[in-house]
Amino acid sequence: MEEQTQLEEATPEVQKRIQDSFDRQGLMSHLGARIAHIGPGRVHIVLPSRPEVTQQHGYFHAGATSAIADSAGGYAAFTLFPEDTDVLTVEYKINLLSPAVGDHIEAVGTVLKSGRTLTVCRLEVFGVQDDRRNLVANGQQTLIRVNRTER
Repeated sequence: MEEQTQLEEATPEVQKRIQDSFDRQGLMSHLGARIAHIGPGRVHIVLPSRPEVTQQHGYFHAGATSAIADSAGGYAAFTLFPEDTDVLTVEYKINLLSPAVGDHIEAVGTVLKSGRTLTVCRLEVFGVQDDRRNLVANGQQTLIRVNRTER
């Protein structure tokens, strides 16, 4: 379980760059996800519960859970990248530990190692009901830094 502490904020410039990129993501908008925290090497994404993001038993769907985890890790890495670069996921693995239930789920992406080309992040997803947080998924992700001129 994650310890609740005061979280360090990224600079206003980095926060704007991350939020602007997030706002261009059709899937995050479609799901109803929003960024809750942007810090150096750490991003939190919240997804409120609603029928459109659940599976047949009423739990958050694994696809929705995985999607916000992937984005949280990607944006955590992106906070540490130079301004003229972009980020792409190379691979990720996620373990679903228990049914994802709650008022919302919160994905936390945390950079474990930021390299010149590849970055590795820890992914955690919590089911949140009132003040209770339950770890429902965890994983690891590898991302690549891409220069904007290369695309």
